[in-house]
Amino acid sequence: MRARPVKRLDPAGPLADNLARIIAVRLDEVYDLAKTAVKPGKVKAQHDMRIAVKRLRYVLEVADGLVGSYTRTALRRTKELQDLLGEIHDCDVMLPMVLGSLDALEKDDAIAVVARANGAPDLDPALAARAPNAAARRGLVTLSTHLRARRTLLFERFLAMWQRTLDAEFREKLIAAAKERPQPVVMSATEQPVSAPPVSEPPAPEPPPTAPGPQPPAPLTPSSHESQPDAVEHVA
Repeated sequence: MRARPVKRLDPAGPLADNLARIIAVRLDEVYDLAKTAVKPGKVKAQHDMRIAVKRLRYVLEVADGLVGSYTRTALRRTKELQDLLGEIHDCDVMLPMVLGSLDALEKDDAIAVVARANGAPDLDPALAARAPNAAARRGLVTLSTHLRARRTLLFERFLAMWQRTLDAEFREKLIAAAKERPQPVVMSATEQPVSAPPVSEPPAPEPPPTAPGPQPPAPLTPSSHESQPDAVEHVA
């Protein structure tokens, strides 16, 4: 299902104003489809309504914080409605598959039973009871019964949920919220975030001490006993 076009969108205008226009169109789409979707057996209308609700939900996710706070309640309601319609759709998809498989097995069993009759003028019912796919067909019959019954219960839940949506004036409240523009929150000086002090770099490590190199030998000086002979010779 193609989405309805949204007119008078302004790319240069405020995002909240454009969101309000989109919300209004998506709401109209959901409510128009619901007129048919609430009727039993309208499978396509119920599927289309699920898609329309999903589109509305995506817009509300973007609008959170930009328009009135009721969008959060509306977002929760649209998610619940989309999930329920999705479960109904799952039954609508599975049931034809189950019935198709059941029909194919019945045709195969009919061929097999005719072969087992071996040319008899009439068919023994016991042969049909012992058909090759008899057990599988019983399982598919049980599954198809489950899907039909579950879909009936889910559809009743959908009708009740949609009635609660209408009773809660969902449309009117959401349109009003889309026109609201929340005031920006101004933080006082005491509420301002404190910036962390600048991180100083650690000092560079000092170079390791170098081992002392070999020292030069000390100069030789004459000892007292070496200078004594010179004095004796001088006296003589």
